[in-house]
Amino acid sequence: MKALLCKTIGPPSSLVVEEIPDPEPQPGEVLVEVKAAALNFFDTLIIEDKYQFKPDRPFSPGAEMAGIVKKTSPGVAAFVPGDRVMGYHKHGCVREMIVAKEAELVKIPGPIDFAEAAGLSVTYGTSLHGLRDRAQMQPGETVAILGASGGVGQSAIEISKAMGAHVIACASSEEKLEFCRAHGADETLNYATEDLKNRLKEMTGGKGVDVVYDPVGGDYAEQALRAIGWEGRFLVIGFAGGHIPKIPLNLALLKGCDIRGVFWGAAVLRDLEQHRRNMRQIMDWVVEGAIKPHIHGTYTLDQAVQALQDIADRKVMGKTVITF
Repeated sequence: MKALLCKTIGPPSSLVVEEIPDPEPQPGEVLVEVKAAALNFFDTLIIEDKYQFKPDRPFSPGAEMAGIVKKTSPGVAAFVPGDRVMGYHKHGCVREMIVAKEAELVKIPGPIDFAEAAGLSVTYGTSLHGLRDRAQMQPGETVAILGASGGVGQSAIEISKAMGAHVIACASSEEKLEFCRAHGADETLNYATEDLKNRLKEMTGGKGVDVVYDPVGGDYAEQALRAIGWEGRFLVIGFAGGHIPKIPLNLALLKGCDIRGVFWGAAVLRDLEQHRRNMRQIMDWVVEGAIKPHIHGTYTLDQAVQALQDIADRKVMGKTVITF
């Protein structure tokens, strides 16, 4: 089979497509023919050893995929060959076939295509885990979403609306904010031209936001925390802005607020059944039309290097998917 391989530390241009042996499922595992694999910003970090885990090389990037069950092994009861499935892995999905544990897979409902399903696990899974499991966000609360036009930001907009929240989408250009409005944002804020802290306070009548969803970090994190309301929840999603901010802890004291980490990948490993319930909820929302994954672009395996470069260059709004 063909696979995109990271064989050395470097940028997307250092990756290669090569033939490797077909995998064979072990007891409790399932062999999946990959039809689509989604890429995320963290894939650009993993290949340069800048992420929190560093796979042994060679490895394939890509943490989520959708495909067809080709073969099952002894002990597998939930799936049979021909089933349409989706799954999350830390890495290794940009290849024609992959082996997954039975518990890592979820069946795809008929109305959802492979490209849509491939991009649901990481971004939508992160957002639902963060907003429901960690923030316990309630209908009618206000959430400020930083980096709202990216894949994880878009998913946070849609899931917040599905949960009944009022959404303030924050991004760095009018084009990006228009994208956010098209995906359901109630209000928008351009933090490249407006003061984030003061505008969030103005937009909430001085009350402050109930929840901050921050996949950006950098200089915007403290500004957003200063705009949070009493007993608000600040969700630490990631650091796409490039650096990890140092937050004055007196802000948490003065506002009676919580700073809550959202390490979705670790949460999946610790509670696979909760992850599967979240995935089923997300797919139900897709079928109902409550959320609609936006695919920035589809690329072939031979175009995967360009796909990763587009993500690294911040050209992507929504999901980037490799199709087979």
